[in-house]
Amino acid sequence: MRTYCLTLDLIDDPALIKAYEEIHQEVWPEIQESILSAGINAMQIYRYSNRLFMIMEVGETFSFDKKTEMDVANDKVQQWETLMWKYQQAVPGAKPGEKWVMMNRIFELKA
Repeated sequence: MRTYCLTLDLIDDPALIKAYEEIHQEVWPEIQESILSAGINAMQIYRYSNRLFMIMEVGETFSFDKKTEMDVANDKVQQWETLMWKYQQAVPGAKPGEKWVMMNRIFELKA
């Protein structure tokens, strides 16, 4: 199993941040199915202030390119992504149109 960590910012507005968190308490079933069917086995999102941190645990068949292709072809995912942009903004240094940005691991400790 592989683990990826990504980051994204929210618009720094307490009302929008609150609404974003509320929406994520009841993520649409179609979105959850899309995530799982892409080979993502587990996903967690954490927030500090307006910075988000996502951890994805994926199976061996997972591919970011394949996930992107699936998302583009899925109308419900496109609706979700449009809705999310109401709350989200790219982190500094992100490429134009880039949302979640991959983070680089700089340290790991194992027992």
